[in-house]
Amino acid sequence: MSNTSPAPRSAAIVGVLCAAGIVTSLMQAIVVPLIPDLPRLLGTSAANASWVVTVTLLSGAVATPVLGRLGDLYGKRRMLLTSLLLLTTGSVFCALADSLAPVLAGRALQGMSMGIIPLGISIMRDVLPPRRLGSAMALMSSSLGIGGALGLPAAAAVAQNANWHMLFWGSGFLGLVVTALAWRLVPESAVRSPGRFDLVGAVALSAGLLALLLPISKGGDWGWSSGKTLSLFATSAVVLVLWGVWELRAPAPLVNLRASARRQVLVTNLASVLVGLAMFAMMLVPIQLLQLPEATGYGLGQSMVSAGLWMAPSGLVMVVISPLGARLSTARGPKISLLTGALVIASGYAMALALSGSVWGVLVFTSVIGAGIAFAYAAMPALIMAAVPPTETAAANGLNTLMRSIGTSTSSAVVGVLLANMTTQWGGATLPSENGFRAALVFGGCAAIVASLVILAIPGRTTGPTVTVPAPGAVPGAARTAVSPQ
Repeated sequence: MSNTSPAPRSAAIVGVLCAAGIVTSLMQAIVVPLIPDLPRLLGTSAANASWVVTVTLLSGAVATPVLGRLGDLYGKRRMLLTSLLLLTTGSVFCALADSLAPVLAGRALQGMSMGIIPLGISIMRDVLPPRRLGSAMALMSSSLGIGGALGLPAAAAVAQNANWHMLFWGSGFLGLVVTALAWRLVPESAVRSPGRFDLVGAVALSAGLLALLLPISKGGDWGWSSGKTLSLFATSAVVLVLWGVWELRAPAPLVNLRASARRQVLVTNLASVLVGLAMFAMMLVPIQLLQLPEATGYGLGQSMVSAGLWMAPSGLVMVVISPLGARLSTARGPKISLLTGALVIASGYAMALALSGSVWGVLVFTSVIGAGIAFAYAAMPALIMAAVPPTETAAANGLNTLMRSIGTSTSSAVVGVLLANMTTQWGGATLPSENGFRAALVFGGCAAIVASLVILAIPGRTTGPTVTVPAPGAVPGAARTAVSPQ
């Protein structure tokens, strides 16, 4: 697509791709209201029911870098449509299920759609005119947070007032609609990476990630010092080192580790882990504070639906702030936008320590943190794509998305440990204590501060990504002309 592409066409592409990202994040949010009732609904134990969340995390972590590389090789639109069909199929599996096994199968398929966001960002780079690219990438990158914040109250309302299967029928319908729109409106990129798919690298990375993320997710149940947990961590370390050796020697690696070792990419990915750490504490703490009884002295006594509604404005803030983050990246460089985001997140957690005693206070500090996340997420893809070849954008963005997922998974584990070990007794039940929630908020703020320090190590003032514009009549694999987006 040339720089003279009509604005309505570009707007349609951006709208469909962002809708795909939001549907992906909705898929994660819809199970949150069900978590306490899953053992009863599925006729299983609480430990087994927790796999409904864990399996999605694991399949998403494995699929994201693999689908990104497949997109670079065989077509990003093709892999985007594949991911959307997996999401839709997984939703139907869950909608028809009444027991654990088919729900786990469906949730695994849904998790494989996590590659949609890096694929969408990479399509934008290839087909949008430069003037639209910055704000479009920022909104697409933030769609994961936007969908989660907006989807929670909707999911809570459905879970509270209708059969739980309707949540999955709804996500399946949305997936089908977005699939049709993407098939009709999103063009295929002509940019291709040479070479063949690195099957050995994909298998090794998948094994290493599973061995890493499984104990992070289940360590609280198994015991952090148990033989199972420690052996999986050790296995992960060995497998990932061997995978790295293989990737450095492979002629067409799954992940270009030499490009990933460039300072700009390496430090951005490290900062992404830390931003993920900071972000997820906001998703876990306020929703619980809002729903605990007021009689505890620190709970806010809201219903499931009301709690979701008080959290929703943070998603709307992301919608508003994402374009501002893109403008800041254009004017001052994405490093400044990422640093601004981390500092705003840290300030939001500082506010949380003073404002968590009222529902309005929760709305304020979650909105501030949401604004910081939008600034940070607007900058990450720009930093990554400015440092990698156009033929590797989907794989590089997939790796960056994976880094965020590792951060959120680790945050979930750390916050879970804090809340499980800092408890109080109320009405015969064991609840997380006020000090436990405050410790979790401090953890989120500290992660944001450390992220700020790491971001300072990103080289100088980095510009936005180079946009590739296929020459007239170009075919896949042909040479491309580079155009600066600024």
